Amino acid sequence: MASSGTVTSGEYIKHHLTNLTYGPRPDGSWGFANSSAEAADMGFWGVNVDSLFWSFLLGALFLLFFAKVAKRITTDAPGTAQGFVEMVIEFIDENVRSSFSGKNDVVAPLALTIFCWIFLMNFMDLIPVDLIPWGLSYLGIHFQKVVPSTDPNVTFGMSIGVFLLMIYYSIKIKGLGGFAAELTMHPFEAKNPILKVLFLPINFFLEGVGLIAKPVSHSLRLFGNMYAGEMIFILISLMFGSGIILSLAGGALQFVWAVFHILVITLQAFIFMVLTIVYMDMAHTHH
Repeated sequence: MASSGTVTSGEYIKHHLTNLTYGPRPDGSWGFANSSAEAADMGFWGVNVDSLFWSFLLGALFLLFFAKVAKRITTDAPGTAQGFVEMVIEFIDENVRSSFSGKNDVVAPLALTIFCWIFLMNFMDLIPVDLIPWGLSYLGIHFQKVVPSTDPNVTFGMSIGVFLLMIYYSIKIKGLGGFAAELTMHPFEAKNPILKVLFLPINFFLEGVGLIAKPVSHSLRLFGNMYAGEMIFILISLMFGSGIILSLAGGALQFVWAVFHILVITLQAFIFMVLTIVYMDMAHTHH
């Protein structure tokens, strides 16, 4: 696309980083944005349709695949699909047992869903950056980001979901008073009643900042790593069509980065899952 001479490198990069956004226009009507500027002007009510579509599609594929394997499970020699599913479940189970000290039947399925879902979303980064947008352009769809985890709305949505679960179980397990005590009685303690009262707002501020930082860091870690990986793929793709030597060099770089990126997409899904388990463990732990 950049090599055709119709757009500059900057326009090419900006185009590939723009979501297919649906929302309110300045005249009051609703529709799809025709540029990144229009998408930004839609503000809070703008919906990144491509991120929602691909994330829901990948989540549905994960559920259908695991459900299909579960219906055909056998105690005899397992097939390839059953062996793969059992390996993934055992891997998740080991991590939950080692990091979660409480008793909650929700944690293991939650960890399994998060790991597989995020891995599939990250895996979309290995698809050539021009392939799907080029195909959809014939249908009149000019913007398409196919890696949902490069959209901060998606990563923040997942981290906020985990955060709300953590708050819910903190209150359910410890009670409202116990949860409030965790936020106001640490890290500074005193036996003197006057000092204890003075420390309450200080402790609440420090613990509150740490509490709010959890979903923020949880989401930005995934978004930042995947966004950087996608950007590198886009920059490498600029080399294609710029001569035989640069095209060959771009192909070699793309292969090397794709192999390395397999580790990145797996690691980021694993880290998000482990932090979820740790946060749930903190919600079930009495201090």
